[in-house]
Amino acid sequence: MMIVIAVSYGFLIRSFPVSGGEFAYAYVGFGRRHAFLCGWFLTLGYTCIVALNASALALLARYVLPQVAEQGLLYEVAGWEVYLGEVLIASAALVLFAFLNIRGATVSGRLQYIFCLIMLAGVVAILLGVLLHPEGQLSNAAPAFPVDVPPWTAVLAIVAIAPWAYVGFDNVPQAAEEFDFAPAKAFRLIVLAIIAAAGLYALMIIATASATPWTALVAGEPIWGTGDSVSGLFGGVGIMLLALALSMGIFTGLNGFYVAASRLLFAMGRARMLPAAFGTLHPRYNTPYVGIGFAAARLVAPWFGREALLWVVDMSAVGVTIAYTYTCLVAFRKFRAGSEATPAKLVLSLLGAAIGATFLGLLLLPFSPAMLGEESLTALAVWVVLGLVFYGIRRAESNKLSDDEMRYLILGDGDGAGRESADGRHDVTAAATPEAGATPEAGATAEAGATPDAPARTS
Repeated sequence: MMIVIAVSYGFLIRSFPVSGGEFAYAYVGFGRRHAFLCGWFLTLGYTCIVALNASALALLARYVLPQVAEQGLLYEVAGWEVYLGEVLIASAALVLFAFLNIRGATVSGRLQYIFCLIMLAGVVAILLGVLLHPEGQLSNAAPAFPVDVPPWTAVLAIVAIAPWAYVGFDNVPQAAEEFDFAPAKAFRLIVLAIIAAAGLYALMIIATASATPWTALVAGEPIWGTGDSVSGLFGGVGIMLLALALSMGIFTGLNGFYVAASRLLFAMGRARMLPAAFGTLHPRYNTPYVGIGFAAARLVAPWFGREALLWVVDMSAVGVTIAYTYTCLVAFRKFRAGSEATPAKLVLSLLGAAIGATFLGLLLLPFSPAMLGEESLTALAVWVVLGLVFYGIRRAESNKLSDDEMRYLILGDGDGAGRESADGRHDVTAAATPEAGATPEAGATAEAGATPDAPARTS
Protein backbone atom coordinates (compact mmCIF):
# COMPACT_ATOMS: atom_id res chain seq x y z
CA MET A 1 0.00 0.00 0.00
CA MET A 2 2.81 2.40 0.81
CA ILE A 3 4.63 1.63 -2.43
CA VAL A 4 1.45 2.45 -4.37
CA ILE A 5 1.48 5.86 -2.67
CA ALA A 6 5.19 6.19 -3.47
CA VAL A 7 4.43 6.02 -7.21
CA SER A 8 2.85 9.47 -6.98
CA TYR A 9 5.86 10.78 -5.08
CA GLY A 10 8.15 9.43 -7.78
CA PHE A 11 6.29 11.30 -10.51
CA LEU A 12 6.00 14.60 -8.64
CA ILE A 13 9.59 14.69 -7.42
CA ARG A 14 10.72 14.48 -11.06
CA SER A 15 8.38 17.29 -12.04
CA PHE A 16 8.99 19.51 -8.98
CA PRO A 17 12.38 18.81 -7.34
CA VAL A 18 12.04 21.57 -4.72
CA SER A 19 12.19 21.80 -0.94
CA GLY A 20 8.85 21.34 0.75
CA GLY A 21 7.75 18.12 -0.91
CA GLU A 22 4.06 17.61 -0.20
CA PHE A 23 3.61 21.30 0.62
CA ALA A 24 4.77 22.25 -2.88
CA TYR A 25 2.70 19.48 -4.47
CA ALA A 26 -0.49 20.61 -2.70
CA TYR A 27 0.14 24.15 -3.96
CA VAL A 28 0.54 22.92 -7.54
CA GLY A 29 -2.65 20.91 -7.42
CA PHE A 30 -4.99 22.93 -5.24
CA GLY A 31 -3.55 26.35 -4.38
CA ARG A 32 -2.38 28.27 -1.33
CA ARG A 33 -4.95 27.25 1.27
CA HIS A 34 -4.50 23.58 0.61
CA ALA A 35 -0.73 24.01 0.62
CA PHE A 36 -0.88 25.57 4.09
CA LEU A 37 -3.24 22.84 5.33
CA CYS A 38 -0.97 20.10 4.04
CA GLY A 39 2.19 21.74 5.33
CA TRP A 40 0.69 22.49 8.75
CA PHE A 41 -0.30 18.88 9.41
CA LEU A 42 2.93 17.52 8.00
CA THR A 43 4.89 19.84 10.30
CA LEU A 44 3.02 18.30 13.21
CA GLY A 45 3.96 14.80 12.12
CA TYR A 46 7.63 15.55 11.57
CA THR A 47 8.28 17.52 14.76
CA CYS A 48 6.38 15.04 16.92
CA ILE A 49 8.50 12.19 15.60
CA VAL A 50 11.65 14.17 16.45
CA ALA A 51 10.37 14.35 20.02
CA LEU A 52 9.36 10.70 20.07
CA ASN A 53 12.81 9.55 18.97
CA ALA A 54 14.40 11.58 21.75
CA SER A 55 12.05 10.04 24.29
CA ALA A 56 12.79 6.58 22.86
CA LEU A 57 16.45 7.13 23.67
CA ALA A 58 15.51 8.01 27.24
CA LEU A 59 13.30 4.91 27.44
CA LEU A 60 16.19 2.78 26.20
CA ALA A 61 18.44 4.30 28.85
CA ARG A 62 15.88 3.44 31.56
CA TYR A 63 16.00 -0.17 30.41
CA VAL A 64 19.75 -0.54 29.89
CA LEU A 65 21.17 1.98 32.39
CA PRO A 66 18.43 2.57 34.98
CA GLN A 67 20.98 3.75 37.52
CA VAL A 68 21.65 6.74 35.25
CA ALA A 69 18.25 7.46 33.68
CA GLU A 70 16.18 6.98 36.84
CA GLN A 71 17.88 9.69 38.85
CA GLY A 72 15.95 12.57 40.36
CA LEU A 73 12.26 11.65 40.33
CA LEU A 74 10.38 14.82 39.38
CA TYR A 75 6.68 13.96 39.09
CA GLU A 76 4.20 11.62 37.42
CA VAL A 77 2.22 12.25 34.21
CA ALA A 78 -0.54 9.82 33.16
CA GLY A 79 1.01 7.11 35.28
CA TRP A 80 4.52 7.65 33.88
CA GLU A 81 7.22 8.66 36.35
CA VAL A 82 9.39 11.43 34.93
CA TYR A 83 13.03 11.45 36.05
CA LEU A 84 15.54 14.25 35.61
CA GLY A 85 18.07 11.74 34.26
CA GLU A 86 15.92 10.66 31.32
CA VAL A 87 14.93 14.26 30.56
CA LEU A 88 18.59 15.25 30.34
CA ILE A 89 19.39 12.29 28.06
CA ALA A 90 16.56 13.13 25.65
CA SER A 91 17.41 16.84 25.72
CA ALA A 92 21.09 16.17 25.02
CA ALA A 93 20.16 14.12 21.94
CA LEU A 94 17.89 16.88 20.62
CA VAL A 95 20.58 19.53 21.07
CA LEU A 96 23.36 17.40 19.57
CA PHE A 97 21.49 16.56 16.37
CA ALA A 98 20.26 20.11 16.00
CA PHE A 99 23.89 21.26 16.13
CA LEU A 100 24.97 18.65 13.58
CA ASN A 101 22.20 19.65 11.18
CA ILE A 102 23.00 23.34 11.50
CA ARG A 103 26.60 22.53 10.63
CA GLY A 104 25.43 21.10 7.31
CA ALA A 105 23.63 18.27 5.54
CA THR A 106 26.90 16.75 4.35
CA VAL A 107 27.96 15.99 7.91
CA SER A 108 24.54 14.69 8.96
CA GLY A 109 24.24 12.68 5.74
CA ARG A 110 27.51 10.86 6.32
CA LEU A 111 26.53 10.08 9.89
CA GLN A 112 23.15 8.82 8.67
CA TYR A 113 24.87 6.36 6.38
CA ILE A 114 27.06 5.03 9.21
CA PHE A 115 24.09 4.78 11.59
CA CYS A 116 22.14 2.74 9.03
CA LEU A 117 24.96 0.27 8.40
CA ILE A 118 25.40 -0.39 12.13
CA MET A 119 21.64 -0.71 12.59
CA LEU A 120 21.30 -3.23 9.76
CA ALA A 121 24.24 -5.29 10.99
CA GLY A 122 22.83 -5.34 14.52
CA VAL A 123 19.36 -6.45 13.44
CA VAL A 124 20.72 -9.25 11.24
CA ALA A 125 23.07 -10.43 14.02
CA ILE A 126 20.20 -10.55 16.52
CA LEU A 127 17.96 -12.56 14.18
CA LEU A 128 20.70 -15.05 13.34
CA GLY A 129 21.58 -15.41 17.01
CA VAL A 130 17.98 -16.14 17.96
CA LEU A 131 17.44 -18.67 15.18
CA LEU A 132 20.71 -20.47 15.93
CA HIS A 133 20.08 -20.58 19.68
CA PRO A 134 18.71 -23.94 20.95
CA GLU A 135 15.75 -22.21 22.63
CA GLY A 136 15.00 -19.92 19.70
CA GLN A 137 12.36 -21.56 17.51
CA LEU A 138 10.02 -20.32 14.81
CA SER A 139 7.27 -22.36 16.46
CA ASN A 140 7.24 -19.79 19.26
CA ALA A 141 5.65 -17.37 16.78
CA ALA A 142 2.38 -19.35 16.81
CA PRO A 143 -0.46 -18.49 16.76
CA ALA A 144 -0.26 -16.20 13.74
CA PHE A 145 -3.04 -13.94 15.06
CA PRO A 146 -4.32 -12.95 18.51
CA VAL A 147 -6.93 -15.37 19.76
CA ASP A 148 -9.13 -12.77 21.43
CA VAL A 149 -9.97 -10.72 18.29
CA PRO A 150 -10.82 -11.60 14.68
CA PRO A 151 -7.79 -11.71 12.34
CA TRP A 152 -9.13 -8.86 10.19
CA THR A 153 -9.27 -6.61 13.27
CA ALA A 154 -5.62 -7.28 14.01
CA VAL A 155 -4.65 -6.59 10.40
CA LEU A 156 -6.59 -3.32 10.24
CA ALA A 157 -4.97 -2.15 13.47
CA ILE A 158 -1.57 -2.49 11.80
CA VAL A 159 -2.74 -0.98 8.50
CA ALA A 160 -4.03 2.08 10.35
CA ILE A 161 -0.58 2.96 11.67
CA ALA A 162 1.20 2.33 8.36
CA PRO A 163 1.47 6.08 7.58
CA TRP A 164 3.17 6.63 10.92
CA ALA A 165 5.26 3.46 10.73
CA TYR A 166 6.64 4.23 7.27
CA VAL A 167 6.95 8.00 7.46
CA GLY A 168 10.55 8.68 6.54
CA PHE A 169 10.55 7.80 2.86
CA ASP A 170 8.98 11.20 2.23
CA ASN A 171 12.08 12.83 3.71
CA VAL A 172 13.54 12.42 0.23
CA PRO A 173 11.39 15.04 -1.56
CA GLN A 174 11.79 17.45 1.36
CA ALA A 175 15.47 17.85 0.46
CA ALA A 176 15.04 17.55 -3.30
CA GLU A 177 16.77 20.88 -4.03
CA GLU A 178 19.96 19.57 -2.44
CA PHE A 179 20.41 16.41 -4.48
CA ASP A 180 23.51 16.07 -6.61
CA PHE A 181 21.88 13.36 -8.74
CA ALA A 182 18.93 13.14 -11.13
CA PRO A 183 15.48 13.41 -9.49
CA ALA A 184 14.50 10.15 -11.19
CA LYS A 185 16.87 8.33 -8.83
CA ALA A 186 14.88 9.64 -5.87
CA PHE A 187 11.94 7.38 -6.73
CA ARG A 188 14.15 4.31 -6.53
CA LEU A 189 15.46 5.51 -3.16
CA ILE A 190 11.90 5.98 -1.90
CA VAL A 191 10.85 2.45 -2.89
CA LEU A 192 14.02 0.93 -1.46
CA ALA A 193 13.49 2.84 1.80
CA ILE A 194 9.96 1.42 2.15
CA ILE A 195 11.12 -2.12 1.37
CA ALA A 196 14.04 -1.83 3.79
CA ALA A 197 11.78 -0.50 6.54
CA ALA A 198 9.32 -3.35 6.01
CA GLY A 199 12.19 -5.83 6.11
CA LEU A 200 13.55 -4.41 9.36
CA TYR A 201 10.13 -4.54 11.01
CA ALA A 202 9.66 -8.15 9.89
CA LEU A 203 13.13 -9.25 11.03
CA MET A 204 12.70 -7.77 14.50
CA ILE A 205 9.21 -9.24 14.89
CA ILE A 206 10.48 -12.69 13.85
CA ALA A 207 13.42 -12.42 16.25
CA THR A 208 11.20 -11.34 19.15
CA ALA A 209 8.51 -13.96 18.54
CA SER A 210 11.03 -16.77 17.95
CA ALA A 211 12.98 -16.06 21.13
CA THR A 212 10.00 -16.77 23.38
CA PRO A 213 6.28 -17.56 22.93
CA TRP A 214 4.86 -14.16 22.06
CA THR A 215 1.48 -14.62 23.70
CA ALA A 216 3.08 -15.06 27.13
CA LEU A 217 5.40 -12.14 26.45
CA VAL A 218 2.53 -9.80 25.56
CA ALA A 219 0.44 -10.98 28.50
CA GLY A 220 3.19 -9.78 30.82
CA GLU A 221 2.82 -6.20 29.50
CA PRO A 222 6.58 -5.61 29.33
CA ILE A 223 8.10 -2.13 28.96
CA TRP A 224 10.20 -3.45 26.08
CA GLY A 225 9.16 -6.88 24.86
CA THR A 226 12.04 -7.34 22.45
CA GLY A 227 14.51 -6.46 25.18
CA ASP A 228 13.00 -9.05 27.52
CA SER A 229 13.01 -11.80 24.89
CA VAL A 230 16.60 -11.16 23.77
CA SER A 231 17.92 -10.83 27.31
CA GLY A 232 16.26 -14.14 28.18
CA LEU A 233 18.41 -15.88 25.56
CA PHE A 234 21.67 -13.95 25.60
CA GLY A 235 21.72 -11.95 28.82
CA GLY A 236 23.64 -8.69 28.96
CA VAL A 237 25.52 -9.28 25.71
CA GLY A 238 22.28 -9.57 23.78
CA ILE A 239 20.86 -6.45 25.40
CA MET A 240 23.94 -4.40 24.53
CA LEU A 241 23.79 -5.53 20.88
CA LEU A 242 20.08 -4.78 20.72
CA ALA A 243 20.59 -1.41 22.41
CA LEU A 244 23.29 -0.53 19.87
CA ALA A 245 21.04 -1.37 16.92
CA LEU A 246 18.10 0.50 18.40
CA SER A 247 20.25 3.53 19.21
CA MET A 248 21.31 3.72 15.58
CA GLY A 249 17.66 3.56 14.54
CA ILE A 250 16.81 6.37 16.94
CA PHE A 251 19.71 8.45 15.61
CA THR A 252 18.57 8.01 12.00
CA GLY A 253 15.09 9.13 13.04
CA LEU A 254 16.35 12.22 14.86
CA ASN A 255 18.69 13.12 12.03
CA GLY A 256 16.30 12.43 9.16
CA PHE A 257 13.35 14.28 10.66
CA TYR A 258 15.45 17.29 11.56
CA VAL A 259 16.27 17.43 7.85
CA ALA A 260 12.66 16.93 6.74
CA ALA A 261 11.06 19.31 9.27
CA SER A 262 13.54 22.12 8.66
CA ARG A 263 13.21 21.89 4.85
CA LEU A 264 9.43 21.91 5.07
CA LEU A 265 9.45 24.94 7.38
CA PHE A 266 11.99 26.61 5.09
CA ALA A 267 9.69 26.18 2.08
CA MET A 268 6.67 27.53 3.99
CA GLY A 269 8.68 30.48 5.27
CA ARG A 270 9.98 31.24 1.78
CA ALA A 271 6.37 31.31 0.59
CA ARG A 272 5.42 33.76 3.40
CA MET A 273 2.99 31.25 4.91
CA LEU A 274 5.16 31.25 8.01
CA PRO A 275 7.24 34.13 9.39
CA ALA A 276 9.98 35.11 6.93
CA ALA A 277 12.68 34.00 9.40
CA PHE A 278 11.90 30.38 8.51
CA GLY A 279 12.92 31.12 4.93
CA THR A 280 16.41 32.34 5.82
CA LEU A 281 19.66 30.39 5.87
CA HIS A 282 22.56 30.33 8.26
CA PRO A 283 25.13 32.91 7.08
CA ARG A 284 28.01 30.45 7.42
CA TYR A 285 26.63 26.96 6.98
CA ASN A 286 23.84 27.76 4.47
CA THR A 287 21.31 25.63 6.34
CA PRO A 288 17.70 26.45 7.42
CA TYR A 289 18.71 26.97 11.03
CA VAL A 290 15.45 28.58 12.17
CA GLY A 291 13.47 25.48 11.15
CA ILE A 292 16.05 23.27 12.84
CA GLY A 293 15.70 25.39 15.97
CA PHE A 294 11.91 25.08 15.82
CA ALA A 295 12.18 21.29 15.69
CA ALA A 296 14.71 21.41 18.53
CA ALA A 297 12.16 23.34 20.60
CA ARG A 298 10.69 19.90 21.30
CA LEU A 299 13.09 20.06 24.25
CA VAL A 300 9.94 20.60 26.29
CA ALA A 301 8.51 17.23 25.22
CA PRO A 302 10.58 14.97 27.53
CA TRP A 303 9.26 16.90 30.54
CA PHE A 304 5.71 15.66 29.83
CA GLY A 305 6.55 11.97 30.03
CA ARG A 306 6.34 9.18 27.52
CA GLU A 307 2.61 8.47 27.80
CA ALA A 308 1.50 12.07 27.23
CA LEU A 309 3.84 12.35 24.25
CA LEU A 310 2.38 9.20 22.70
CA TRP A 311 -1.06 10.83 22.64
CA VAL A 312 0.33 13.61 20.48
CA VAL A 313 2.31 11.28 18.26
CA ASP A 314 -0.68 8.99 17.71
CA MET A 315 -2.70 11.82 16.21
CA SER A 316 0.29 13.00 14.15
CA ALA A 317 -0.41 9.96 11.94
CA VAL A 318 -3.44 11.91 10.73
CA GLY A 319 -1.19 14.73 9.55
CA VAL A 320 1.12 12.40 7.67
CA THR A 321 -1.85 10.66 6.04
CA ILE A 322 -3.28 13.98 4.85
CA ALA A 323 0.04 14.71 3.13
CA TYR A 324 0.06 11.29 1.44
CA THR A 325 -3.49 11.79 0.17
CA TYR A 326 -2.76 15.25 -1.20
CA THR A 327 0.27 13.95 -3.08
CA CYS A 328 -1.69 11.16 -4.75
CA LEU A 329 -4.58 13.48 -5.70
CA VAL A 330 -2.16 15.99 -7.24
CA ALA A 331 -0.42 13.23 -9.19
CA PHE A 332 -3.79 12.03 -10.48
CA ARG A 333 -4.68 15.52 -11.70
CA LYS A 334 -1.29 15.93 -13.36
CA PHE A 335 -1.50 12.52 -15.01
CA ARG A 336 -5.03 13.19 -16.27
CA ALA A 337 -4.09 16.56 -17.78
CA GLY A 338 -0.58 15.76 -19.05
CA SER A 339 0.88 13.97 -22.02
CA GLU A 340 2.53 11.34 -19.79
CA ALA A 341 -0.83 9.89 -18.77
CA THR A 342 -1.25 6.13 -19.03
CA PRO A 343 -4.03 3.95 -17.62
CA ALA A 344 -1.59 2.42 -15.13
CA LYS A 345 -0.45 5.81 -13.79
CA LEU A 346 -4.01 7.07 -13.48
CA VAL A 347 -5.13 3.94 -11.66
CA LEU A 348 -2.14 3.86 -9.29
CA SER A 349 -2.40 7.54 -8.33
CA LEU A 350 -6.16 7.27 -7.76
CA LEU A 351 -5.65 4.06 -5.81
CA GLY A 352 -3.02 5.81 -3.70
CA ALA A 353 -5.54 8.55 -2.86
CA ALA A 354 -8.10 5.90 -1.92
CA ILE A 355 -5.54 4.20 0.33
CA GLY A 356 -4.83 7.54 2.03
CA ALA A 357 -8.56 8.06 2.60
CA THR A 358 -8.74 4.54 4.04
CA PHE A 359 -5.94 5.35 6.48
CA LEU A 360 -7.82 8.46 7.59
CA GLY A 361 -11.01 6.50 8.05
CA LEU A 362 -9.30 3.88 10.19
CA LEU A 363 -7.87 6.61 12.41
CA LEU A 364 -10.97 8.81 12.75
CA LEU A 365 -14.18 6.81 12.22
CA PRO A 366 -15.91 5.68 15.45
CA PHE A 367 -16.48 2.09 14.30
CA SER A 368 -12.82 1.56 13.36
CA PRO A 369 -10.79 -0.84 15.54
CA ALA A 370 -7.87 1.59 15.24
CA MET A 371 -9.68 4.84 16.06
CA LEU A 372 -7.60 7.40 17.96
CA GLY A 373 -8.17 7.67 21.68
CA GLU A 374 -9.88 10.59 23.36
CA GLU A 375 -6.59 12.20 24.38
CA SER A 376 -5.20 12.04 20.82
CA LEU A 377 -8.39 13.46 19.33
CA THR A 378 -8.29 16.34 21.80
CA ALA A 379 -4.67 17.10 20.86
CA LEU A 380 -5.65 16.96 17.17
CA ALA A 381 -8.48 19.45 17.74
CA VAL A 382 -6.07 21.82 19.49
CA TRP A 383 -3.67 21.61 16.54
CA VAL A 384 -6.50 22.37 14.10
CA VAL A 385 -7.50 25.46 16.09
CA LEU A 386 -3.89 26.64 16.23
CA GLY A 387 -3.64 26.19 12.49
CA LEU A 388 -6.73 28.30 11.89
CA VAL A 389 -5.36 31.05 14.12
CA PHE A 390 -1.96 30.93 12.47
CA TYR A 391 -3.46 30.96 8.97
CA GLY A 392 -5.55 33.98 9.85
CA ILE A 393 -2.49 35.85 11.11
CA ARG A 394 -0.40 35.06 8.03
CA ARG A 395 -3.17 35.38 5.44
CA ALA A 396 -2.71 39.12 4.84
CA GLU A 397 1.04 38.74 4.29
CA SER A 398 0.52 35.82 1.94
CA ASN A 399 -2.14 37.65 -0.07
CA LYS A 400 0.34 40.44 -0.85
CA LEU A 401 2.07 38.03 -3.22
CA SER A 402 0.68 37.56 -6.71
CA ASP A 403 0.13 34.04 -7.99
CA ASP A 404 3.19 34.39 -10.18
CA GLU A 405 5.35 35.48 -7.24
CA MET A 406 4.02 32.68 -5.05
CA ARG A 407 4.73 30.09 -7.72
CA TYR A 408 8.23 31.48 -8.10
CA LEU A 409 8.91 31.27 -4.37
CA ILE A 410 7.59 27.72 -4.00
CA LEU A 411 8.62 26.15 -7.31
CA GLY A 412 11.38 28.45 -8.58
CA ASP A 413 9.82 29.05 -11.97
CA GLY A 414 7.77 31.81 -13.58
CA ASP A 415 8.83 35.44 -13.91
CA GLY A 416 8.08 36.65 -10.39
CA ALA A 417 11.66 37.64 -9.56
CA GLY A 418 11.33 41.22 -10.68
CA ARG A 419 7.79 42.04 -9.58
CA GLU A 420 6.66 44.15 -6.69
CA SER A 421 3.97 43.22 -4.22
CA ALA A 422 0.77 45.11 -3.59
CA ASP A 423 2.40 47.43 -1.07
CA GLY A 424 5.21 48.37 -3.45
CA ARG A 425 7.92 46.32 -1.75
CA HIS A 426 10.13 43.81 -3.49
CA ASP A 427 8.85 40.52 -2.08
CA VAL A 428 11.03 38.29 -4.21
CA THR A 429 14.66 39.04 -3.44
CA ALA A 430 17.91 37.31 -4.17
CA ALA A 431 17.90 35.82 -0.70
CA ALA A 432 14.45 34.33 -1.20
CA THR A 433 14.68 32.81 -4.65
CA PRO A 434 15.63 29.20 -5.27
CA GLU A 435 18.08 30.14 -8.00
CA ALA A 436 19.90 32.81 -6.05
CA GLY A 437 21.09 30.91 -3.05
CA ALA A 438 18.02 30.43 -0.88
CA THR A 439 18.19 26.68 -1.09
CA PRO A 440 19.77 24.78 1.76
CA GLU A 441 23.33 23.61 1.54
CA ALA A 442 24.24 22.47 -1.94
CA GLY A 443 25.62 19.01 -2.47
CA ALA A 444 23.80 17.41 0.42
CA THR A 445 23.57 13.67 0.34
CA ALA A 446 20.36 11.72 -0.01
CA GLU A 447 21.17 9.62 3.01
CA ALA A 448 19.92 12.37 5.28
CA GLY A 449 16.37 11.65 4.26
CA ALA A 450 16.31 8.49 2.20
CA THR A 451 17.27 6.00 4.84
CA PRO A 452 14.46 4.17 6.65
CA ASP A 453 14.00 5.19 10.24
CA ALA A 454 11.50 2.50 11.14
CA PRO A 455 13.33 1.01 14.14
CA ALA A 456 13.28 4.41 15.82
CA ARG A 457 9.57 3.90 16.51
CA THR A 458 9.47 0.22 17.31
CA SER A 459 10.50 0.88 20.90
